[in-house]
Amino acid sequence: MDGGVKENSTQPLVASIHFRSPQRYLKSHCITGQSPPQHLESSPNMKEEEVNCCQIQEWYPNFKSVSIKTLIHQLPEPFVEYLLDDSGPFLLPASVLNEDALPNRIRNPDDEEDFQVSEGSDDEAEESPPPPSFPELELKVKESIESLGGAVFPKLNWSAPKDSAWISTSGTLRCTTFSEIALLFRASDSLVHDLCHAYDSCHDKRTSRPQHFFLALRKWYPSLKPDMEFRCFVQNQKLVGVSQREVTTFYPVLLEKKNDIMLVIHAFFNNHVRGKFGLENYTFDVYITNDERVKIVDFNPWGGFTLSLLFTWDELEHVHGEGDDVEFRIVEDRCGVRPGLKTAVPYDYLDTSQGSGWDQFLRNADQEMRNQHRSPEAGA
Repeated sequence: MDGGVKENSTQPLVASIHFRSPQRYLKSHCITGQSPPQHLESSPNMKEEEVNCCQIQEWYPNFKSVSIKTLIHQLPEPFVEYLLDDSGPFLLPASVLNEDALPNRIRNPDDEEDFQVSEGSDDEAEESPPPPSFPELELKVKESIESLGGAVFPKLNWSAPKDSAWISTSGTLRCTTFSEIALLFRASDSLVHDLCHAYDSCHDKRTSRPQHFFLALRKWYPSLKPDMEFRCFVQNQKLVGVSQREVTTFYPVLLEKKNDIMLVIHAFFNNHVRGKFGLENYTFDVYITNDERVKIVDFNPWGGFTLSLLFTWDELEHVHGEGDDVEFRIVEDRCGVRPGLKTAVPYDYLDTSQGSGWDQFLRNADQEMRNQHRSPEAGA
């Protein structure tokens, strides 16, 4: 990391970061029970049952033979409350195993004034809350991480903290300790969806959160390539569309392998998914390995907060292919990337109304694409 952090270190680095995040707004709405922002309102067709079926603890036991190896723990309510608490400073849990998610630094007297702590009264010191601790959960997580090869990527019932990967020492979701998991979860805005807004797209919404939250620890594979992950759209138990999952990048290899990839995905769906998942309409994400084995990464509801990626939901709703025809969409040149889908905030939470900052950003991106198309070097 920058800012004077050096490798052979002895003192823990403690940083205080102040920023205005959607997380504070969304968490406060979760706690107070106020209505969510307008762009999170319900879908006319989605039901709570459909959302519940897509929780990893619900679908993984039936598909674990064709998925990434995963161990799942029910989270204690105090840990859930810790994730939701925005009332005080950003505190990581105290580790009973003395494992620290933050890097250390060598004390540098020249920088000492940058790290001064104001001395208050004894009463003020006593008022500072101690960091929380979850020893039983930490020990269970440590055991699971070791059994999964020493490194995992974590997620809650539905979502992974992809937006907070920047804060980890590796810049990825790779975790080797409970403290690293807590750091990613506490810093994530994406997980606010699971914690507060999982049912906001449901027309029969009866609750704001599931009865229990679960921590899924998934075996970490450093060789996974983003170009080989795809989102599959199923309507009336028929595979109707497939989209490249990472749509912010052009991958030439997909042009070469498009037909082969489609055949592999279609065969996998017919053999392992069709009629075995508990919904008529849904999406599922898959990863294709170098030897063309297919692994299920996730299931998501049809519509609502689920990104349609290179499709629109209106297009998918009106697909009427003949027989087993499936439309497969990939980014076919550099001008086809979707920059608006790669942000530190979940795309569905963005205010893209006219006059908003994001509205201007997306219009600028569209203009840049048009300029590239007119340029003689476009696509070079």
